[in-house]
Amino acid sequence: MNRAVGISSLRRAAIAASVIASTASSPAAAHNQRALYSGFASSTKSNWLSKLFVDQIKSPAVAGTLLFSVAASSLVQDAAHAKEPVREGAKGFPKDVVLYQYEACPFCNKVKAFLDYYSIPYKVVEVNPISKKEIKWSEYKKVPILTVDGEKLVNSSDIIATLFERIDAEKATGSSEDDDEEKEWLGWVDNHLVHVLSPNIYRTTGEALESFDYITTHGNFSFMERVVAKYAGASAMYFVAKKLKKRHNITDERKALYDSAETWVDALKGRDFLGGIKPNLADLAVFGVLRPIRHLRSGKDMVDNTRIGEWYARMEEAVGECCRIKE
Repeated sequence: MNRAVGISSLRRAAIAASVIASTASSPAAAHNQRALYSGFASSTKSNWLSKLFVDQIKSPAVAGTLLFSVAASSLVQDAAHAKEPVREGAKGFPKDVVLYQYEACPFCNKVKAFLDYYSIPYKVVEVNPISKKEIKWSEYKKVPILTVDGEKLVNSSDIIATLFERIDAEKATGSSEDDDEEKEWLGWVDNHLVHVLSPNIYRTTGEALESFDYITTHGNFSFMERVVAKYAGASAMYFVAKKLKKRHNITDERKALYDSAETWVDALKGRDFLGGIKPNLADLAVFGVLRPIRHLRSGKDMVDNTRIGEWYARMEEAVGECCRIKE
């Protein structure tokens, strides 16, 4: 789709340049050129571009060149934002991936963001948050647990690091200033951002219940299991969130969330992503842990009251469709 948009831009540029060349000597040329400039500039949604075309460009040759240049730039940018597929059958490509998760778990969603971005198909087993019967086979009793071709991986950061090394060993072992920045913000996600989320998600009893609504539609649970998991889980997490709030010295949950969102936007320094023109592992980690709250009350408040919305929308487009295998 991104490529089609870029080609469409080039086609519009070609038509515009052709008309400019054929009408440049006519009395109505100025009017036609302004209309073309305005139409093309509007399609790019750029105020500076519209002003440049409408008010400053006088030469048909220059106009045609600029139109092609901008269209080509648009095509390159669309390609740059495309997700990073890993070729099936390539060395290190996982063949059988199963994620044991809670749908609303930030750490589980961090792993899913990585799998989706790199186009790695995976199956999901929803774990009952009360009985945890789905992971009785494992000595490790937390989620996420990821099995990759029969091997068990645990801890979201370790899971991602292991998979990244397998599918892109060269990047995983590289060392640069960009890598240092990426590692710094990966640490920030695990040591700060995730601790701000629970006090916001479970801030009130109503918000706690909202966060457990997923249990009514996800997982192979009986009606009674769903009811118990929703109400017992929400009640437990409401009190856990109060303890976490005290432990991490949070006085105002929403302010802490908004401040974290603004801190992340500041870290971008005007870039589309922390990784530049493409997301890096830190972008994926922040996006992943925020994804389960995006449509909860806390997530809506965050987008409405901070600058993070534009970056989040770019990440949604870059990560693309879910690679979960539906059974």
